[in-house]
Amino acid sequence: MVTAQITLSNAEGEALRAMTQSTGKTQDALLHEALRQFLGPVPQEDRLSLLRQARGIWKDRTDLPDFRALRAEMDRF
Repeated sequence: MVTAQITLSNAEGEALRAMTQSTGKTQDALLHEALRQFLGPVPQEDRLSLLRQARGIWKDRTDLPDFRALRAEMDRF
């Protein structure tokens, strides 16, 4: 088993504490549940293989807008 330490923002900590009170589950149990939902049912090896297969799928596209122009447009806000 692997042990991991995470840092939560104040808002995340408060939300987690509220969920422990409303569900009756421990923080540890809620975090494990969230990780299981995030990672999904795909085994890690398959996940990595799928990511490798998807690498570069957009590189030869010419119909997409310029990323720098898109970013500059979003930076206005």
